[in-house]
Amino acid sequence: MTRSTPLMLLLAATFSAAALPAAHAQAPSAAARSSEAGSAPVLVTAAQWEQMRRDGATYPMFAKEQARAEKMVRAMMKAGIDVPVPKDKGGGYTHEQHKRNYQAIQAAGALYRLTGDKAYATFARDLLLGYAKLYPGLGAHPQGRGQIPGRLFWQTLNDSVWLVNAVQGYDAIRDSLTADERRTIDDNVFRPMAQFLSGTPENFDKIHNHATWAVAATGMTGYVLRDPVLVEQALMGSKRDGSAGFLKQVDQLFSPDGYYEEGPYYQRYALAPFVLFANAVERNDPQRGIFKRRDGVLLKAVDALVQSSYGGYFIPINDAILDKGLDTEEVVAGIDIAYANTGDARLLSVAKQQKRVLLSPEGLQVAKALADGKAKPFAFVPTVLRDGPDGTEGALAILRMGGEDGQALVMKNTKQGMGHGHFDKLNWLFYDNGQRVVTDYGAARFLNIEAKAGGIYLPENNSWARQTLAHNTLVVNEQSHFGGDWKKGQPLAPAPLLFAVTDDTQIASARMDGAYDGVTFTRTQALLSHPSLGQPVVLDLLRVDGSKPARYDLPLHFNGHIMDVGFKAQSAVSTRPVLGKANGYQHVWVDASSEPGTEARSLTWLLDGRFYTYRFASTAPSRALIGESGANDPSFNLRREPMLLQRVDGQASTTFYGVLEPHGQYDGTAETVRGANSRIDRIAHYRGKDASVLVLDLAGGQRVALGIADDPSRGGSHEVSADGQRWNWTGGWKRFDTASGKGGK
Repeated sequence: MTRSTPLMLLLAATFSAAALPAAHAQAPSAAARSSEAGSAPVLVTAAQWEQMRRDGATYPMFAKEQARAEKMVRAMMKAGIDVPVPKDKGGGYTHEQHKRNYQAIQAAGALYRLTGDKAYATFARDLLLGYAKLYPGLGAHPQGRGQIPGRLFWQTLNDSVWLVNAVQGYDAIRDSLTADERRTIDDNVFRPMAQFLSGTPENFDKIHNHATWAVAATGMTGYVLRDPVLVEQALMGSKRDGSAGFLKQVDQLFSPDGYYEEGPYYQRYALAPFVLFANAVERNDPQRGIFKRRDGVLLKAVDALVQSSYGGYFIPINDAILDKGLDTEEVVAGIDIAYANTGDARLLSVAKQQKRVLLSPEGLQVAKALADGKAKPFAFVPTVLRDGPDGTEGALAILRMGGEDGQALVMKNTKQGMGHGHFDKLNWLFYDNGQRVVTDYGAARFLNIEAKAGGIYLPENNSWARQTLAHNTLVVNEQSHFGGDWKKGQPLAPAPLLFAVTDDTQIASARMDGAYDGVTFTRTQALLSHPSLGQPVVLDLLRVDGSKPARYDLPLHFNGHIMDVGFKAQSAVSTRPVLGKANGYQHVWVDASSEPGTEARSLTWLLDGRFYTYRFASTAPSRALIGESGANDPSFNLRREPMLLQRVDGQASTTFYGVLEPHGQYDGTAETVRGANSRIDRIAHYRGKDASVLVLDLAGGQRVALGIADDPSRGGSHEVSADGQRWNWTGGWKRFDTASGKGGK
């Protein structure tokens, strides 16, 4: 969609000025901009609004969204204009009211265009005139957070979100205002807000989601105000030299596969400013080809984000809150804009699940396609999403069997994820039967709940949730990876070694150096099916090589009620000792522990009508401990969740191995139980010169063996012999299915 000729001429003239050093370039005055370029909408054109007004009622999803917006705005109109002086932190009254106001401004602007009812434009105008009186007198927020407090909100990020949303509503009503009203709102609300954001380069020029919101807010405001300097700052950074800004963020924050560096939770949050501003750029500067940049990475990011979900919720790695999923407003924007640019009918099934669309041309396209029955199922498939701008800094491996609610094994072999990253290299999660089975704590935070520290991160986010012990990966000498220093961890990513998929076996492997001095650990995991097993099972092999004897702990955080402890353990019934003193250990109560041994042990739990048996062992004598989070938590900030810990003491090197088996069914209504006993009789581990073999003996006499090279990324032949059996293969791995007692092939 091209712009009007006057706007094109104005932008050309002003961008010529923008090529000068920033100190010498001057933007035209507000009056000059209004008179030269007019005030017609530019984020959505008048013709597009007219089409939505004409056709929107025809398509149920669009009509439903319009009705929802009308209900919300009418209620706020009835309550009256309320633009309070900011004083509260997140979750407080003034915080929430300013949030409601930007939602109302955006919705009222759209409703004015869709209905022609001037009352909506008048309401949005009056709200904005209220801000025109308030904003010029504001300084730093009294509850300000961080180095750059916001003005309307306690952190600058929320100010950026306000501007991204409100400027869309303002664009829709701006040509309904008098010249004086436009000038007042332009010069007392939108321009100073954009200048505040662009004038704080320590935030604006970051490569980070906070900066993405800031540049999107500034750039969208620049288009609406016909201010090319603001647009250029948004695209190229505060100095307009390309060292920062939106284009740099697109290039640096996404991998070639569309994976976002901070993980799916933050990819969801950052998606809105990325796609909304990109849409504005496409509408106003189509020659930039923003959606084609880096082989369409912004559109790939939408697909990657959906793939990084299970049961409608995002895989909770890094500082994630567990209840965020595909139905969030940010993903609605992503799906609608991605569909409009690709026509990918799989995205329509996600939109159908969301039950919402944008009140935009893209939302209308989705609503029409859904009404025409064009939706196709979104296929959740085994996926490896490379990390880093060049795709060379680790990867997120997602193994899947059984469709959307079947089995999903997630290996977090990604880079640190900046300041929101957790210290959990080669961590894993497992989903089955629509449930989180092997879990990740996510963030210790109750977002915008004032009673919990005002909704910010709780102290336990640092003392527990980010510590390595809170995850399902190796801990050495009770210290977290990189000593708990994210800046040290940021440049050190795991090395992916293998990702392979066949009909009955999916396997991934990665190696980590540098999380601990003198320690290397390699983890290989497989999701495999077999006719003798009710459901696919997870095989886990973790080899650790150290330069000196150490304490190696391997936690497993699981969800469910323990049914059977398959090993001798001493229970702590009269006292409840704490596991340790620091690095997360101070937050774990020890409920039971075993003596050291090398034999395989088991633990069975029940979750949502399905049993899970975990068989585990190590090549060196190990103890097994059963614990629960929540110790040393006087404010009850932590969830009480169970965990299993394997501990090897005094070894330089060892190998942990295990198998997690879903099986059986419990029906509480019918009071029936079937398949409560594991179908795996035994797990064993055998070593060769440069490879290992894991063996499962199944009930009924079948045997499954998985050969794994120490470096699966390399070729070559491998051989492992034990107990009169021999397994030979070429390549990184091989599966052997035989009858029990017969050798490999």
